[in-house]
Order: sequence, then C-alpha cells, then structure tokens
Amino acid sequence: MKRRTAREVALQALFQIDVSGIEPSEAIQHALDGKENDPFLETLVNGTLKHQEEIDALIKPHLVKWTLERLANVDRAVLRMSVFEMRFMEEIPVSVSIDEAIELSKTFGDDSSSRFVNGVLSNVKNSL
Repeated sequence: MKRRTAREVALQALFQIDVSGIEPSEAIQHALDGKENDPFLETLVNGTLKHQEEIDALIKPHLVKWTLERLANVDRAVLRMSVFEMRFMEEIPVSVSIDEAIELSKTFGDDSSSRFVNGVLSNVKNSL
C-alpha cells in the first residue's frame, strides 16, 4: 500500500474513532474495506491515539478563534494525524507531512479546509 493510501485509510479510521468511539482495530478494518493492511497505517492510527493529549496540546495554541472541539471532525483528524507525523516520525520530512495533510483536507474536507490545515500546521511546525 502506498503511503498516501495508508494516510487516507488512517484518516478514515481516526474519523470513525472520533465520531463513534469504536475500537481502533475495528475502525481500521472498516476503513480498509478489503484492502491489505499496512504497518505504516497501523503506526499512524495507533501513534496518533497514543499521543493524542500531547498532539492536542501542540495544536490548540494555533487555533485562532477556534477550539479543538468546534473543528470539523475531518479537519481535527487530519491535524492530529499530521502533527503525529511531524512530532514523532522523524524519518518523514515535516514538509511532506504538511503537503500530505493539505491534500487529504482537499479530498475529505470542505472548500476552506486545506487553507485552514496549512495555516495551523505551518504554525505548529514553527513551534516544534
């Protein structure tokens, strides 16, 4: 599975977990929808969940006039997963994580999601 596909599936799983509270393994299986599982996908989902408190603390100061709870579920999931990559996956360049997040937000978010995600992640990058 390509990393872009793994990120898409991970995003879908994180979204399901956030919205419905299902178990990560169940969310991953639903999101895979018959595709073969991938270790990168597992790392993204489980790592984002494991470090969610620290990730949220990195995101919150950069949400001008917003709270994390008020964000669209998709935007919140994209931000969390991307900050996990930026903070905990040193082998992935930060610029790649940001670019991938922008593409995910264009695909799964609304018209303004990509600009919003880019702005927040650029500010998070400067604070790391």
